[in-house]
Amino acid sequence: MSAPRPYTLIAEVTHRCPLACPYCSNPLELVHDELSTAAWERVLEDAEELGVVQVHFTGGEPLARRDLEALVGKAHALGVYTNLVTSGIGATRERLAALRDAGVDHVQVSIQSARAERADAIADYQGHARKLEVIRWVRELGLPLTLNCVLHAGNLDEPANEIDELVALAEQTGADRLELANTQYVAWALANREALLPTREQLEAAAERATHHKQRLAGRIDVLFVKPDYFGTTPKACMDGWARRFIHVGPDGRVFPCHAASTITTLSFESVTDRPLAQIWHNSPALEAFRGELWMPEPCASCERKDVDFGGCRCQAFALTGDAGATDPACERSPHHHVIDEARLSRGRSARGLLRRGRSSARSREAR
Repeated sequence: MSAPRPYTLIAEVTHRCPLACPYCSNPLELVHDELSTAAWERVLEDAEELGVVQVHFTGGEPLARRDLEALVGKAHALGVYTNLVTSGIGATRERLAALRDAGVDHVQVSIQSARAERADAIADYQGHARKLEVIRWVRELGLPLTLNCVLHAGNLDEPANEIDELVALAEQTGADRLELANTQYVAWALANREALLPTREQLEAAAERATHHKQRLAGRIDVLFVKPDYFGTTPKACMDGWARRFIHVGPDGRVFPCHAASTITTLSFESVTDRPLAQIWHNSPALEAFRGELWMPEPCASCERKDVDFGGCRCQAFALTGDAGATDPACERSPHHHVIDEARLSRGRSARGLLRRGRSSARSREAR
């Protein structure tokens, strides 16, 4: 099928990060090679020509790149909306001001918890106080602000989950948006699933509070509660379908449909160092693999939701079944749905400690 027009570029400019979150979405094998400034500028030019209208500069920690201002400036000059997705660690007020002046349109700051001691324990880094300072700077500089918190058993504990506290933090800091993102169990999160997976009761309580605050704050703060994978009956429309609307370029230039696709070892993803982004987008075998509906097995092929959820997450299907073309086990109609049931039953049984991604500090070597 012909490739649809993409509208978002996820520019994963580095895997370097001072944090060691147990649900990190970066691959277990981190990439150390990074595209040069000139190469990233070509990516931005090619993406804009393809029709991309917004770019998310992310990582790792994108502030580890000393050329981030230049990349933001390039995107701004191309007329592309720019979003900085950051932990805030390593930021200074002066650098945030420079990024604003270069053309950053929006900043998303990740927090691990509304409680300082817990947040630092989850990240394995004493950074919560600095994050609050960075959040204040973002607002003082007049930039729109999203707070993002990944939800899991560590911050949805009973009887008092953190949703009320996280919403209160968003109100206190003047955030425009609060994203309460339930953990997606791929990469590091899958390795730590038994420790991270909450109970159904915890999720239902969190969803109830999030809905309450979404209604209460309508028109003031957008409260988004991202649907969990393991407790529903239908899968999410992951990334709005495989290679339909999002282009993800990794630190080394490989082109993916999403942040976790590198975990699918049965596919070979091409790099912008070998041929132009547009050529990869339009006819790369890996990106063509799950576009449209022709690849779908039953029950997806005859499902009334196939143009709603697009068969669910290919990365999750591969992680749980070994077959990226299988129906997402999160779907109750999947022949593999039992692996989801088994995961819920096994939560908390393992005495194994949390696995942590190896740190590659933003200050450990000079950024490109």
